[in-house]
Amino acid sequence: MSQFSIPEGQYVDIGEIAGQTQRVHYHEQGSGDPVIFLHGAGGGASGYSNFKGNYPEFAKAGFRAIVPDMLGYGLSSKTEEPKQYHLDFFIAGIKGLVNKLGLKNITILGNSLGGAVALGYALKYPEDVKSLILMAPGGVEDLQTYLDMPGIANMFSIYQSGKTGKEAMRAVMSMQVVDQSLLTDEIINERAPIAETQTQAARSVLIVPNMTEQLPELKCNVLGFWGMQDAFNPVGGADKLAKGIKNCRVILVNQCGHWVQVEHREMFNRSCIDFMQNG
Repeated sequence: MSQFSIPEGQYVDIGEIAGQTQRVHYHEQGSGDPVIFLHGAGGGASGYSNFKGNYPEFAKAGFRAIVPDMLGYGLSSKTEEPKQYHLDFFIAGIKGLVNKLGLKNITILGNSLGGAVALGYALKYPEDVKSLILMAPGGVEDLQTYLDMPGIANMFSIYQSGKTGKEAMRAVMSMQVVDQSLLTDEIINERAPIAETQTQAARSVLIVPNMTEQLPELKCNVLGFWGMQDAFNPVGGADKLAKGIKNCRVILVNQCGHWVQVEHREMFNRSCIDFMQNG
């Protein structure tokens, strides 16, 4: 382990975005067609913590798994300016990584905020993207709809309470999963110290537009997952994906909250790898 609560991977300087030189931290494993894993928002979020049970399996299956911390999260660059945490800022961070690593024909796999970034990236740079895998992505509802969801309301309530450390982390994540036993001490111990490094700006309301009307513009193949008990993103978003995207298949998962890649890991890994290998 590194001096941090998650293993330290690699860093790449991606140039200046929003007046600041940015550095992206990422883990990488395997070779073949690239898959970029994009984590969600929230206290202590990082690529490794979100996807450590997934990306090694993708690498074993013959893919180049790249797991970045998005700007503002994990061990990547951070800013104190809340207005910087908007969709275009996150997309620019991933585009910088893609350019520096020389990636083409990418599958972007995103959860929650990461799903919104995946959607936004594919709409802005369709030439880069071979396919998308979306797990309860943001960006398909108006902001107030998300703020009214019990999981997000609970998260902001805890932020405002002043609670910190492992107690606050477990309280924030309590609505993330249906089976509370999945919130292991290991996960809490990974995320709590990273949460302490986050700026207040990253804990404010993120600026993500509703992209529902743009979904028909997507030409790539899309695989979606949505937990039936998701407390953060309304499950009705699954219907929007299925109806709005021509080449789309959505899997509804019962006894599942907002973290399908953790709650139903083997099914998720198997379904994603089959999708990428066979379409």
